[in-house]
Amino acid sequence: MRFSANLSMLYPEHGFLDRFDAAAADGFRGVEYIAPYDYPAEAIVERLRRLGLEQVLFNSPTGDWAAGDRGMACVPGRQEEFAAGIEQAISYARALDCRLVHVMAGVVPDDVAPEAAAAVLAGNLRHAAERLGQHGIVALIEPINAVDMPGYALGTLDAAEAMLAAVAHDNLYLQYDFYHMAMTGVALTENFARLLPRIGHVQVADAPGRGEPGTGQVDYAAVFAAVSASGYGGWIGAEYRPVAGTSEGLGWMRGLVVPRPRGSTGSP
Repeated sequence: MRFSANLSMLYPEHGFLDRFDAAAADGFRGVEYIAPYDYPAEAIVERLRRLGLEQVLFNSPTGDWAAGDRGMACVPGRQEEFAAGIEQAISYARALDCRLVHVMAGVVPDDVAPEAAAAVLAGNLRHAAERLGQHGIVALIEPINAVDMPGYALGTLDAAEAMLAAVAHDNLYLQYDFYHMAMTGVALTENFARLLPRIGHVQVADAPGRGEPGTGQVDYAAVFAAVSASGYGGWIGAEYRPVAGTSEGLGWMRGLVVPRPRGSTGSP
């Protein structure tokens, strides 16, 4: 298995760029995070190359996070802003040699009917999947539970599956986060196996609490056994809030990491 460190959550004691060094020191070979856009691409590339890290994933621009934006793909009237954000994501992904971009759906505005938001979201995702695919970059969507992100347009696995069907683009895949799946009460390993052909990335955290595997109620021994047996060849993002220190809490990974040749690729 190949685990990538989510630098938006892990190593919070360090500044963002120094988190790359901390992750490499702990044996991670891949990194992911919410967004790179506050930093010049060149500064991130320098860290990746010097440390021998692979840039696995980041998100499309989310808009004004402090003001409550969690993406804008479902928001009518912001299509041009969304399209410009996809171009920015492409620019960074090409510079960082990143093959996966999570396209944030956004929170449905109170004055917008869910059906209208879904129609706008489908159109924007179709555009994003097409543009990203032209550069060899895979577009992802992720169901995010309503406790962590109230009002998110893709709050359940059912909603995400319906959107995949509505968009019907061969460059749109599912980001399967076992934490969000656990928080919404779906069958974790059964749905993972069923959806495997459309899963482009996996993330893990325990639930409740979103700590490292082994700190909550998810049977991660069964989860990792199912992932290993499935033949999934992509990265698994460690996207959790460390209960104590990040380095001190990595015992859950021991015995799970299987060396692979650098440059190998997995799903999709």
